[in-house]
Amino acid sequence: MSKASRNSLPRTGVATLLAGLKTPGEIQLPNGAVIPVGIGEPVYRVIFRSESALRTPMTEMGVGRAYLSGDIEVEGDLGALFNARQNLQEKVPLRQKFQFVYDFLRTATKMNAKAIGDHYGLDDGFFLSFLDKRFRFYTHGLFQRPDETLEEASEHKMETMFASLGLKPGMRILDIGGGWGGVTQYCGARGVHVTTLTIAPNSARYVQRVIEEKNVPGQVFVQDFLDHNPEEPYDHVVILGVIEHIPNYQRFARRMWDVLKPGGRMYLDGSAAVEKFAVSSFTRDYIWRGTHTFMTLQDVLAELLYHGFAVLDVTNETRDYELTMLEWAKRLDSSKDDLIAAWGEHNYRIFRLFLWGGTHAFKTNALQAYHVVAERTSSPGPRPSIPRRFRQFLSNLR
Repeated sequence: MSKASRNSLPRTGVATLLAGLKTPGEIQLPNGAVIPVGIGEPVYRVIFRSESALRTPMTEMGVGRAYLSGDIEVEGDLGALFNARQNLQEKVPLRQKFQFVYDFLRTATKMNAKAIGDHYGLDDGFFLSFLDKRFRFYTHGLFQRPDETLEEASEHKMETMFASLGLKPGMRILDIGGGWGGVTQYCGARGVHVTTLTIAPNSARYVQRVIEEKNVPGQVFVQDFLDHNPEEPYDHVVILGVIEHIPNYQRFARRMWDVLKPGGRMYLDGSAAVEKFAVSSFTRDYIWRGTHTFMTLQDVLAELLYHGFAVLDVTNETRDYELTMLEWAKRLDSSKDDLIAAWGEHNYRIFRLFLWGGTHAFKTNALQAYHVVAERTSSPGPRPSIPRRFRQFLSNLR
């Protein structure tokens, strides 16, 4: 295979951007010639299938679509290429902005159900190919050492949650967005009754099988948390990696107050960003539709305090999420052939970008992760109305 120089590249386009990376790799042109990038042993090769692919616009959406269509192929370490992400432009289409506003104003239950259905439509087998084998969590584990297994990290997460809530046999807890039954499995084995809420029917079926096969106390409902009205309040609540789907924190905090007993605690975790609704256009089109948004910690804490909660603990777990997504990405790649055979190359490529991109985002602090423990007090708090909040805003202006 012949070598080529950077002069072989067009003046604009993503190929020219990649040629300036310091991470050692290779760019393969449509004619088969190869341009070396950086200094050292190459860890990746980017293959451009056509001349038009070389000129792919330097936007996240443009590069993402070119990869999904196969116009651009990546061999080797895909994660290393995300160092170029900061040089890509982010242009949110106008139609996407209108769609987001429309979804935000729609009935939350219907919108959430559709967004969840779009993401989880590949069925259980696809996700279980890369999640931990012990509890099947689609949220980060907690690593005591970087070289621990994903299964060990998931076990540590359950240990932390169990201790933070002070759980004991006979207690009743609510698990919001139960995934594949990890909380039910762990807590149920220790005599805690778990009521699971999910808006994904396949998740409900899986959790029900866990209850029956593990013979643990529990029940599961296909219902949105915002519509849940229990006959009696719960001792405690667990919500792992779900706050990203509930952007109306005021309504969330009000409902959380209603479902907890006085003194009851909530253990919440999730991926976070400094700015609310700061989700890329590619993610909105291909990964999480609807109003999915990374948690803004400051806003969640404000609403919890407004609604009568005492915040007991806030812990940064960004590094844990990075290590979790790194392991997910590796496991996805190791299952490449089976995933493509069962679910198609397009779906494999979407999740490959999602998991390696997420790993890079947590590594560079573009995204963060936290867990929050809050306790319901006996006072409902000030719960300021929208007019009152506006007056406070005006009064605080200098």
